[in-house]
Amino acid sequence: MLSPETPILVLTTGGTIDKIYFDALSDYQVGETVMAKLLDIARVKRPFRIEEVTRKDSLELDDADRALIRDRVAAAPESHIIITHGTDTMTETAKLLSAIPGKTVVLVGALAPARFGESDASFNLGMAFATVQVAKPGVYITMSGSVFRADKVMKDRVKGAFVPVGN
Repeated sequence: MLSPETPILVLTTGGTIDKIYFDALSDYQVGETVMAKLLDIARVKRPFRIEEVTRKDSLELDDADRALIRDRVAAAPESHIIITHGTDTMTETAKLLSAIPGKTVVLVGALAPARFGESDASFNLGMAFATVQVAKPGVYITMSGSVFRADKVMKDRVKGAFVPVGN
């Protein structure tokens, strides 16, 4: 288990969790992250650091963006890292991160923007904080009350949920 003094790095990449809605004529757009606000509201006392990597919908992430995320994870002095990420391509980014040894990485997102009152963002972020503290080194995805090894999960678009695959 992680020592209470060990800091956690939160890397933000965009996705629904940080989307904003301007008015009835607008589409959702990824805005400034609300992670610090969510952690403040939750009264998180554990040391953490937030660093923005991108502000994109995950469908807009390309190979260069994923390489940047991978490089930030590899170069981080922290060994326990949470990445906020859009759900549509979360598993693709997770695959790229699996080659980084000695780090516990948890990808997390939301199916509704954190700025919405009925969002799953706060709960999912709390799950990510718990998972990163107790999981062995590796890459995980936590969504909707479940924790998955990143290589054993996929997003089922019909169900609107992540589901296990393989053994």
